[in-house]
Amino acid sequence: MQGKTILIIGASSGIGKASAIQLMNVGASVISASRTNPNIQGLTHFNWDVSESTPDLSFIPEKLDGLVYCPGTINLKPFNRFSIEEFESDLNINVLGAVKILQAAFKSLKKSDSASVVLFSTVAAKLGMNFHSSIATSKAAIEGLGKSLAAEWSMHGIRVNMIAPSLTNTPLAEKLLATDERKEASNKRHPIGRYGEAKDLSEMVVFLLSDKASWITGQTIGIDGGVGSLKP
Repeated sequence: MQGKTILIIGASSGIGKASAIQLMNVGASVISASRTNPNIQGLTHFNWDVSESTPDLSFIPEKLDGLVYCPGTINLKPFNRFSIEEFESDLNINVLGAVKILQAAFKSLKKSDSASVVLFSTVAAKLGMNFHSSIATSKAAIEGLGKSLAAEWSMHGIRVNMIAPSLTNTPLAEKLLATDERKEASNKRHPIGRYGEAKDLSEMVVFLLSDKASWITGQTIGIDGGVGSLKP
């Protein structure tokens, strides 16, 4: 990753922050864009709110080797209790924010010899899971967007892949892991015997951005402790 320039949207905490730190440790130059400064030494940060209707995207460099879009939501409740506004909010953060940054970054990605984009889905887009209707809808849309772009941008040498995690220990999932009982219940739901940590996902982010993954594109990769594929 030495000499590569990577833009991470949402590096202020969780998987985005872990990815930024790991990328910098292997020699990448990392640019962060989010509402909160992650305060990582050596990282270049710009304040940016994904929900803005007409965002300032001037922070995108002329040449970009990698883009990671990390913003997400966890809004869980019965389908009939969701408002249209809540569905729209999840779609705005998870999908339309990605569309804005991807369209703006396209020219910069084209100038790289080995550009790679990493988007985030969820295991709930593959499995039917109670109370996940809104997040599953928006993340399934991200998978469709990513596969379409992987095909369309392949002629420019730009790879696009999606990572689909299960429950991961990040600030976004804080309420779901708020007690020892909830943590233990989540551990038991995963065949590997534990819920995820941010580093489990950041390891895959770094790999997909690297030249080691130069023949991988259009894939949704489950990093989920086996819950998306196994039933012990």
